[in-house]
Amino acid sequence: MVGEPLPVHAAGAADGMSVAARTGTPRRVLINVAIYQAGWFACVLSAARDQSAWGIAVAMLIVGGWLILAPRPGALLQLVVLSGVVGYSWDSWLSVVGLIHYSAGSSLSPLAPVWILALWLLFSTTLPISLRWLQAKLLLASLLGAVAAPLAYYGAERLGALTFSGALPALAAQAAGWALLLPLVLRLTRRLDV
Repeated sequence: MVGEPLPVHAAGAADGMSVAARTGTPRRVLINVAIYQAGWFACVLSAARDQSAWGIAVAMLIVGGWLILAPRPGALLQLVVLSGVVGYSWDSWLSVVGLIHYSAGSSLSPLAPVWILALWLLFSTTLPISLRWLQAKLLLASLLGAVAAPLAYYGAERLGALTFSGALPALAAQAAGWALLLPLVLRLTRRLDV
């Protein structure tokens, strides 16, 4: 259940703040999901129109807002940076090997464009709030990552922000990668006690 608190780790016990207190109410979870989706659409649609700076700006405003509101902003910042590096490296690898081609922002580099990094930073703000319940369910997280991530990339492709060199290999790679990545960043979230 979303509102079900997880055991408090040493850092949480030390600062006197329970996991439930950091996660917040079901309303905060819904706000987190809605704001993330708005940021996702801003990044993808602006990239599809070769104006990715707008989406990046929206994503950074959202990340900044969550950092300001976070009970432990330093821990959230660590999570944002570390998961951003992990995710951006993954998407850059898919770009380098030619499975995914980005419509905008990557013509000078084989790496993924900056708007993909912005999406990863944005996504990391869901880990301690709306995706917190998956921390104790890593097998389910793996399955969810394998299904939801390819759907998101397929949606971005349909909106014109990227193309696949072959849809089946690219989506299969995303499914396999996210089956590992989502549990990894959830474990990182728990370890950092965000």
